[in-house]
Amino acid sequence: MSTADELVVHYANYIKGKVIIITGVSPGSLGAYFVQVIAKGRPAWIILAAHDVKKAQQTEAAIAASNPDVKMRILPLDLESLQSVREAAAIINERSDIPVVDVLVNNAGKLSNEYGVTVDGFERQLATNHLGHFLFTNLIMDKILASAHGESSTSAATAIMNTMFYGLWSNQDGEYLVSTSLTKRLGEKHGLLAFSLHPGVILTNALRALDRVLGNVEGRADYSPDILPIEKGTATHVYAAFDPNLSAMGDKPFEAEKLWRLSEKLVGQKFSY
Repeated sequence: MSTADELVVHYANYIKGKVIIITGVSPGSLGAYFVQVIAKGRPAWIILAAHDVKKAQQTEAAIAASNPDVKMRILPLDLESLQSVREAAAIINERSDIPVVDVLVNNAGKLSNEYGVTVDGFERQLATNHLGHFLFTNLIMDKILASAHGESSTSAATAIMNTMFYGLWSNQDGEYLVSTSLTKRLGEKHGLLAFSLHPGVILTNALRALDRVLGNVEGRADYSPDILPIEKGTATHVYAAFDPNLSAMGDKPFEAEKLWRLSEKLVGQKFSY
């Protein structure tokens, strides 16, 4: 199985000059390793969207240490607050130096065995893992579609990735269905592709924390041969974001439409594509 580093070399021409936004970039996470690796491909911008700015700054510093020429920005984004999501989207939309978004990676996810609600009254995992990303993606859609129409694009389509690594506590089908809806609405006309990504069980800080919850006080989570190292786990991210030969997939259009309409109702805004 290829590593993320190997794929970055392979897809270097498709990474160079791209504007990439990613959520969930705490040190030791899949998102953090992904951006550290793709920085070697010389993207135009890497935008680190994060609730914990201090942790995002650590990831930013790690990237800058090895790739000082890559432009970066930390975007404050609390996916548990629809107001924060709207403010973050407004920042992206107002920046003239970021005219397009080539790749959006909705990577942040919440793992919890405790029930809690957000300021908007939603269950916290539903807000973080689905509703926040749903709203953010649609609010910056003009800049995403601008990439698909741009002359400088080196790939056939603009990519949106929704990761699904938090399936122990929430329904993975949700992000699959949203990806299906986005591709159906905007794929043929605008060249947009949306994918749901499940990289497998990866040895990250989140998995170690989960292991402690399950009773392993050391939080090692490295005892199973089915657990992949992060170098291989993030290869799926690189592949889905930059492979020019990927095509749209989706075989549940009815369920996808139902979830789309429900999500619009919950966030209080319709998106007519």
